[in-house]
Amino acid sequence: MNSPPGSVLGVGALARRLGVPAPTLRTWERRYGIGPSGRSAGGHRRYTEDDVARVVLMRRLVLRGVPPGEAARAALAADVHGPEAPDEPAPATGGGPLIGAAGLVRAALALDGAVLADAIGTWIAHRGVIDAWESLLAPALIAIGDRYATARDCVDAEHLLSEQAMAALGAAASGAGTPEVTARPALLACAEEEQHSLPVHALAAALAARGVATRVLGQRTPFDFLRRAITRIGPSVVFVWAQTPETADAAAVAALPPQRPAPALVLGGPGWASGPLPDGARAATSLSQAVALIADATA
Repeated sequence: MNSPPGSVLGVGALARRLGVPAPTLRTWERRYGIGPSGRSAGGHRRYTEDDVARVVLMRRLVLRGVPPGEAARAALAADVHGPEAPDEPAPATGGGPLIGAAGLVRAALALDGAVLADAIGTWIAHRGVIDAWESLLAPALIAIGDRYATARDCVDAEHLLSEQAMAALGAAASGAGTPEVTARPALLACAEEEQHSLPVHALAAALAARGVATRVLGQRTPFDFLRRAITRIGPSVVFVWAQTPETADAAAVAALPPQRPAPALVLGGPGWASGPLPDGARAATSLSQAVALIADATA
């Protein structure tokens, strides 16, 4: 029997390449017919290029939450070698099955950047930045953080998910077009020792969709630099994010330089919940609330 073109990988090699356990591949072959169709010169079974494409498609569908049997039928029916064939079915515009937070966690743990990028971008495109953050990204990041607290085995997954989220949020902000011209943009920063900057970038992307101009200083912004930026820019709003009480320095925020007219002061993140806020500051307990407060102050 001649091998089909591209008979290249055994089950062990494919498992290592895709990060799918070899027993899972054998189960998919036994139960659903997604397996190797080629043979090596020595008669060993090998996955052809088309076989590999079907496995990749099935894996992505399963990560999206599609039942394995349904995913297998879709993979077997797909024209995986067609020049214009998509590598997975596109979700329906009217609300087809988007990958949820649990699926996003599975994709992150599998270190599947392609699935993460597609899932986050698709959710943002269909439901907007705020819903993507509150319903998808934040729950997934919390779940991975909880897993790390007990197992200490998923730093790579957390970093990959954060990087893909940052890229998707940046693309969403850029795709929103040029914000309305304003002499006083919103100034967004993390507290001085705060390293978790992803919520600030989510806020910037959500504000861009509302046509609000922002300046983002990002993680670990020294309060001296924040003071200089306030003096230089004269923002309409100053937003400071603190993830933990240790980074939420109310005294430093209270000492920010006065301006005329005075900028609104919005503080976001759970770090501010444990103590009194500076005079005049508003606390935002969610992304949607932060967007509403800032958009109102810049109107």
